[in-house]
Amino acid sequence: MLRGPAQGRRMTIRRLLSAAVSAAVVPVVLVAVPAPAHAADYSAPLSTAIADLPGATEDRTGYSRDLFNHWVDADGDGCSTRNEVLIEEADDPVTVGSGCSLSGGRWYSYYDGESWTATGDVDIDHMVPLAEAWDSGASGWSSADRESYANDLDDRRTLVGVTDSVNQAKGDQDPAEWLPELQQCRYLEEWVAVKHRWGLAVDTAERSALTSLASGCSDVTITVTLAR
Repeated sequence: MLRGPAQGRRMTIRRLLSAAVSAAVVPVVLVAVPAPAHAADYSAPLSTAIADLPGATEDRTGYSRDLFNHWVDADGDGCSTRNEVLIEEADDPVTVGSGCSLSGGRWYSYYDGESWTATGDVDIDHMVPLAEAWDSGASGWSSADRESYANDLDDRRTLVGVTDSVNQAKGDQDPAEWLPELQQCRYLEEWVAVKHRWGLAVDTAERSALTSLASGCSDVTITVTLAR
């Protein structure tokens, strides 16, 4: 069959396009790219973790405990943060009754080595006290962040059940001013972990005390997921 000039040109163009497409098709090799490490994880030896903490002068201007809304019922199960910690830390089983009333249970306070069976004898200590957190950076947080800090159940070190009188003796003091009678290396690790988790600073006296105390704590590593 005879083709006219226009039809011949169209056929020629089709051949050229087909050749170009064939030349452009090359095997595709999929290369697996490892997922990046979780950016929020921090891990370092205790001495390094202390050195890595940001430094700042403490400032308590404007502080009020009411600025940290605490002992909320974040998951709506009827139990406040305080009771959630008591349930989690009980050495003996706890019975949870109506309104999250607790019965049974026994709690060990590692600050002084005492055990208690009455919830009224146990305080839930903010490892880094609310006033200290305010001084160290929380003054610049949103109210939602301060509430999250005051009720942090995602890291066992932020909140700890201890003998009420010992917690009252601690008050809002940092390790340069107060240490528990027992397990001071554990206390130091937990303090530094909480400061890292929440991006809180240390002042000169606090860093000096932490550094000195850490020299007596061997094989301690800080591993934490950052909250902020």
